[in-house]
Amino acid sequence: MTSFSPELQRVLDTVPAADVDTSTVPVPADGVELQGYLAAPAGVEGRRPGVLVLHDWSGMTDHVRVRAQMLARLGHVALAGDVFGTAEQPASTEESMALVGRFYGDVELFRARVQANLDALRADPRVDPSRIVVMGYCFGGSGALEAARAGADVRGVVSFHGGLGTSAPAEPGSVTASVLVLTGADDPMVPPSAVEALEDELRTAGAPDWQVVTYSGALHAFAVPGVDAAEQGAAYQDTADRRSWRALQDFLAEVVPV
Repeated sequence: MTSFSPELQRVLDTVPAADVDTSTVPVPADGVELQGYLAAPAGVEGRRPGVLVLHDWSGMTDHVRVRAQMLARLGHVALAGDVFGTAEQPASTEESMALVGRFYGDVELFRARVQANLDALRADPRVDPSRIVVMGYCFGGSGALEAARAGADVRGVVSFHGGLGTSAPAEPGSVTASVLVLTGADDPMVPPSAVEALEDELRTAGAPDWQVVTYSGALHAFAVPGVDAAEQGAAYQDTADRRSWRALQDFLAEVVPV
């Protein structure tokens, strides 16, 4: 059994315990080795909704593994997806900045890596391919929104304190998924102007269903336990984490009910 930090274990335990099967899965992506982490309710019968969970700039950490387990406890098949690749998991802030800069600068590559993880999730025999949601944290939240802009065949996308800008805005009619954006009111990386720009983008694209929820006093990374860098504009906030997770559950119950 995986041992998590006390902060992550506390968050995991907010979801009632249930038997969950976990495994690592290869994710083919144009010759680059990606490795995801899959969590599913034990003894699943029939197909369940699938949720792709995209990591932040730290890569494949225990945070996304915990979120995948939480979703599996709720009855979903969840894949913590790998965008960077096994050979490029960052070991420092500088490496993280370089990696995310590369993907933000190459939107097509970013979207392709997200799609590769989506394909891997959809291929699991326990997943209903018509009921899939993409969600992500920080960098991963940006990736979820790129999937929406690209017209990915999913029911919904959810961004937790993700960057909202893009070099390739949604075209009219391209966004078919429901969109939920959960952002911090005091996030210096996502100022009100960025929220307004995204709302204008979604209106112009004719997105059929979108919602932005702003949490007062919340900084960047408000839903990542253990983050404590308020002087740099990033810090965990228990209230925003709890409320945003509840918002996610309500969203999933509406667009991909178990």
